[in-house]
Amino acid sequence: MNTLDQALSEYLELRRGLGFKMRDAGLLLPRFVAFMQERQAPYITARLALEWAQQAQTVQPAEWARRLGFVRGFARYRSATDGRTEVPPSELLPHRSTRARPHIYTEQEVQRLLDAALQLPTTWPSTPLRPWVFHCLLGLLSVTGLRISEALDLKVDDVDLEQGVLTIRAAKLGRWRLVPIHASTVTALADYLRRREEFLGGTASRFVFISNCGTRLDIGRVHRAFYTLSRQTGLRAHGARNGPRLHDFRHRFAVLTLVRWYQSGDDPGRKLSVLSTYLGHVYVAGTYWYLSAWPELMAQAMARLERRWGDPS
Repeated sequence: MNTLDQALSEYLELRRGLGFKMRDAGLLLPRFVAFMQERQAPYITARLALEWAQQAQTVQPAEWARRLGFVRGFARYRSATDGRTEVPPSELLPHRSTRARPHIYTEQEVQRLLDAALQLPTTWPSTPLRPWVFHCLLGLLSVTGLRISEALDLKVDDVDLEQGVLTIRAAKLGRWRLVPIHASTVTALADYLRRREEFLGGTASRFVFISNCGTRLDIGRVHRAFYTLSRQTGLRAHGARNGPRLHDFRHRFAVLTLVRWYQSGDDPGRKLSVLSTYLGHVYVAGTYWYLSAWPELMAQAMARLERRWGDPS
């Protein structure tokens, strides 16, 4: 019988082979195995799993539940080869984190962010390209609903300006998809790519959105620049930890698409799979959340029902 170390290595390899990135689990589960080894425990028990999950006293109960969830998945796998393994029951630490209510940017808010991006400093250690990088990046997020990771992993070869199509290869679970873009977006991307080539001056770089050194733009730099811009435009208070997020551009795209379908008389229920495919959701259920996440959609749905059934009074 192999050790917990070996079993964990096989488990992570299997899950990643199926397309799961296992980033957090890959960091936390080795710590759980080390915890088990410190206690000289040869097999997983619910008691020890619970003790390990609750070690971190400075986090919210939802984080305890998340840590225990990682162990639960590993324990299910391990139980197939070690019958002594106890799978922690789902009733343990049943806390769930609540989804943050998204901020649906108005057209004016998006425009203010884009205008502010063009005012970013261009002198050293910045560059003349930096304002255009963030102007194009934020604009692309707002009109395509891409995940920020997908936009940052976008390569020049994945941009087909003639056909007006982006090839997204960095989607969840290793999937890829084609994302058509509007003619105005094609124009904006072409202008940015021309400025990018002038900045690089013949230096090779695969990625569309690049740093001052010509390498792939780092997510940390993007967040810092976005926080600066959102404070300058009044979207986020100075010093505030919470506020509109980059991911909210994705929510905005989905919600506005659904609202337009309602307003044009289309049936969003029938077309939801189209939006799900465009957004790169693995399951349509991931897209259904947008139907209940925004009051405007509920108002449109009620208006549709009233038109169909008439005024009952």
